Amino acid sequence: MMRPKFSKLSILMAAYNEEETLRSCVAAVLSSPLPEGLAREVVIVNDGSKDATWEVMQDLEKDHPGVIRIFQQPENMGKGAAIRRAISEMSGDLAIFQDADLEYDPNEYSKILAPILDGRAEVVFGSRFAGAERKVLLFWHTVVNKFLTLLSNMLNDTNWTDMETCYKAFTATALKSMPLFSNRFGIEPEITAKVALNRFRMFEVPINYNGRGYDEGKKINWKDGVAALWFIFKYRFSSKYCDAGKVTLDAIEQAPKFNRWMYESVKPYLGKRVAELGCGRGNLSNFFRKHETVLLTDYRDDYLDPLRAKWGLKRNLSFSKLDMSLRDDYAVLTKFAPDSVVFLNVLEHIEDDRAVLKNLFDHVPSGCRLVILVPFGMKLFSEFDKELGHFRRYEKGELEGKMKDAGFEVERQFYFNKAGKLAWFFANTLGRRTKLTPLQLRIYNFLTPAFKIWDKIAPGTGLSTIAVCRKP
Repeated sequence: MMRPKFSKLSILMAAYNEEETLRSCVAAVLSSPLPEGLAREVVIVNDGSKDATWEVMQDLEKDHPGVIRIFQQPENMGKGAAIRRAISEMSGDLAIFQDADLEYDPNEYSKILAPILDGRAEVVFGSRFAGAERKVLLFWHTVVNKFLTLLSNMLNDTNWTDMETCYKAFTATALKSMPLFSNRFGIEPEITAKVALNRFRMFEVPINYNGRGYDEGKKINWKDGVAALWFIFKYRFSSKYCDAGKVTLDAIEQAPKFNRWMYESVKPYLGKRVAELGCGRGNLSNFFRKHETVLLTDYRDDYLDPLRAKWGLKRNLSFSKLDMSLRDDYAVLTKFAPDSVVFLNVLEHIEDDRAVLKNLFDHVPSGCRLVILVPFGMKLFSEFDKELGHFRRYEKGELEGKMKDAGFEVERQFYFNKAGKLAWFFANTLGRRTKLTPLQLRIYNFLTPAFKIWDKIAPGTGLSTIAVCRKP
């Protein structure tokens, strides 16, 4: 795997009544060694402190202009709210959380960042319980931490040893892709759940921990432990863990029979050398990859990287980043010379669909087919379409007309998923639902055999239209 390049680490700190420790902590942060070529910024958010924390922060900013950046919350809103503010203000392409005391040692930054810098991970937790030399700490505090970690692991199917650790490092892309809502210490179970739901590449490294007692300023208490139980359940089953498109793709994963039906509907037109555009989470790539030679493309690295990790050793598969709005990216198709280019539920996301079809015509070989599935019927256009980033649902003859205008010969058009049209109308167009849930898709998956029969015998249009064309 190619080693990614990063240029700046954003160290994110929430400070509440830390006037006694903040100077020493920031001094340690600034003097900590970083990997070669990595600059740093320290983003500190004052969470409505009652002591002189803000004045200390102002002095630090003056002493280190451009390196320390400070922000003020209007009132005490909690660690989670302060961290969310710091994330919104950061400018680095890497981030790590740092408490504003001396419980965690900044000299361990390089060790924590190593799996990300090596290209093995997008998220790394530093564990206080994973085998490092450690300070003896409060027994019941440790018991609660381990219980909460166990419960989180059970629900999220992970094996962290320390969910509540402060030291969490991320690529900026991963961190900023997760919508966060917690104000207090619920930020820890929220992030842990959403990291798992996003299926980021996760690592854990052992760290040392110099824990404080409550008489030394420790702020988390039993109420936060009880609240964490609720947050573990709440965020495990939340659909607000990333953008609507990714959530929908994850839900569709719960319908393998439906995905197979979609694949079987286009399979006769694909040939041996198949290029899939907009492969997403790989729900349909799982079928396309069984063809003789296959190219999987997407414009998002967070989709491509997990597929590379999963299937990268398969000799018939290759992967490439391809943004369909950038003409130069299509050169990979010229080199691959596909028998067919297939993209399902993709073209509606691109405003200038005519340019996509023209770029494909200019870059695929003669005889190559395009096999395209798009949503059908503007009367069904809903808030969910908008949430998914759809510019349109296609009308009768629209896709085929645009194919002809680009130079292709249309071979066939047919409708897909006629039963789904009624469900979409009541749930999304009338009901204004803005998401698909895994439960809905499991039900749809169960009913797929009946829907396939309905498609064969029922007249009329479908929820989607499929068009097949060929370059002369």
